[in-house]
Amino acid sequence: MTDPIEAPSGAPPFDAARFRQVLGHFPTGVTVVTGRPEGGDPVGLAVGSFTSVSLDPPLVAFCPASTSSSWPEIEASGHFCVNILAEDQEELSRTFATSGADKFQGVGWKPAAGSGAPILDDVLAWIDCEIDAVHEGGDHYIVVGRVLDLDAPRPGGPLVFYRGGYGRFQP
Repeated sequence: MTDPIEAPSGAPPFDAARFRQVLGHFPTGVTVVTGRPEGGDPVGLAVGSFTSVSLDPPLVAFCPASTSSSWPEIEASGHFCVNILAEDQEELSRTFATSGADKFQGVGWKPAAGSGAPILDDVLAWIDCEIDAVHEGGDHYIVVGRVLDLDAPRPGGPLVFYRGGYGRFQP
């Protein structure tokens, strides 16, 4: 019989910079999560922490920072749309990663039929969702969405974020 493993106590043996540096070795796709509060202007934020969760029912998840000013407005709407950026949309990602700016100025979009959340022009794919659950996860939230509709309207490769920079995927 082996002894149980004890949980570590106190601070981890690394700092936030080291955590970010090591996890940066995992490439992520780049998305913009959008929403539109009832009677309000569209809002959005760049998100790299996005994943599929379940096929039955169809669920996806993303993780906005708890300090995000856009997330509370998206949450209040009850819906969101994940816009998967194409390899030529780095500037769009940078725009939506900026805090406090008018992110939709000069950006084309149409409302998703199911939720009204903005589908950005020329994205590689989009997933329209209803918020199913929100969980606290450290300095972020874990948002689970039930997929209402989705499409991949254009060919091409995804925009990828890796080790602190943007890149492209070459099969």
